[in-house]
Amino acid sequence: MFDVVYTYLESPIGPLLLAGDGVRLSKVGFPTGKGRVAPHDEWRRDDGRFVEARAQLSAYFAGELRDFDLELMPVGTPFQLAVWRALTAIPYGATISYGELAARIGRPAASRAVGAANGANPIPIIVPCHRVIGASGALTGFGGGIDTKRWLLAHEQGGGPGDLQGSLF
Repeated sequence: MFDVVYTYLESPIGPLLLAGDGVRLSKVGFPTGKGRVAPHDEWRRDDGRFVEARAQLSAYFAGELRDFDLELMPVGTPFQLAVWRALTAIPYGATISYGELAARIGRPAASRAVGAANGANPIPIIVPCHRVIGASGALTGFGGGIDTKRWLLAHEQGGGPGDLQGSLF
């Protein structure tokens, strides 16, 4: 295992925790919801790390970046990794259903398992699990909460930062 380094990024959806080996991200944590990540005692804070991740996330929130190009280090099962890879192919501003995501990884009957893997995504926003919605179009569970998911989708679907009535917090 590696020494975990972390920092925070202030964002319109609250402070995001960024953690990993100092360059490669292994976690992005929301300030609230089931996706809230708190640093462990053995983690070391270093606000000089994750410079590129902070820059790209800031550009994303400013409406200036649509595609991330970062070194990531997600930890998961082979199935989870396949789902997370497929998430990165969902275009900015688009949404797909869990069933469609399951079909994209060649497992059309595995939409529930895909949903569980999607929910376990350790690097949300950059690995855009928020772009997966229910077959009916409903916004289903999200680690940062439904309001955060709604904000991210509105941000990507044409509402500039000024059109989103400020931050969630």
